[in-house]
Amino acid sequence: MENELSFVAIIPARYASTRFPGKPLADIKGRSMIQRVYEQTVKAIDDVFVATDDKRIFDVVEKFGGRVVMTSESHLSGTDRCAEAVATAEKESGRSFDAVLNVQGDEPFIDPQQLELIKSCFTADKDTQIATLVKEINTQEDMFNPNRPKVVLDHNYRALYFSRTPIPYVRAEKTNNWVHAHRFYMHIGLYGFRKEILYALTKLPQSSLELAESLEQLRWIQNGYGITVRITEYESFGVDTPEDLERLCNNFSG
Repeated sequence: MENELSFVAIIPARYASTRFPGKPLADIKGRSMIQRVYEQTVKAIDDVFVATDDKRIFDVVEKFGGRVVMTSESHLSGTDRCAEAVATAEKESGRSFDAVLNVQGDEPFIDPQQLELIKSCFTADKDTQIATLVKEINTQEDMFNPNRPKVVLDHNYRALYFSRTPIPYVRAEKTNNWVHAHRFYMHIGLYGFRKEILYALTKLPQSSLELAESLEQLRWIQNGYGITVRITEYESFGVDTPEDLERLCNNFSG
């Protein structure tokens, strides 16, 4: 039963960004991006904390009534920041959490149903270590976009491999027909972890596959951790650049 597990959502938010400095504080029709992510997340999870290393973000979250914790500036990944934030959140709230959702801080319209889908991986199977989502690829653009990691699944919906290139290679078809010749999936960057697994992952050194593809999840697979996958039909809109934000605002009426 769901109430047998306690969930916490952590939203890592850094101010420094090469392509978009100050991105979490960017205005989207009168509310900051981080506020919109937070408000979507609390629709599915009661305990939500923003994790940041910047006082400006900390103050904005406190001002709109959100919960926020300060983390180290030295973290190399959002996963490491997430792990520190969980420990701090438990101390500040006096609660102990069983599973952790790592929610991207640059997806202001993340669908709460996706969060529920991640949670179900843990409530349905006590052996789930890590959970994430994928979406079927329907366009050539997504297929060959290296910023849209592809995922191969086994019959039990566990990830076999992630890659920035299309996998598998469809030998009998021309590349411009691959999207119709095989069912390909792209990764949706939302993760859930058993808390003890999250802590264990932060102790792993970078792996050869991770360094080759620049995909942190390959470190986990290469070290034998299982990633449970669920398929979603919804793809939220991530913001990487000011141009992404401009397109979002032009198409947003809420």
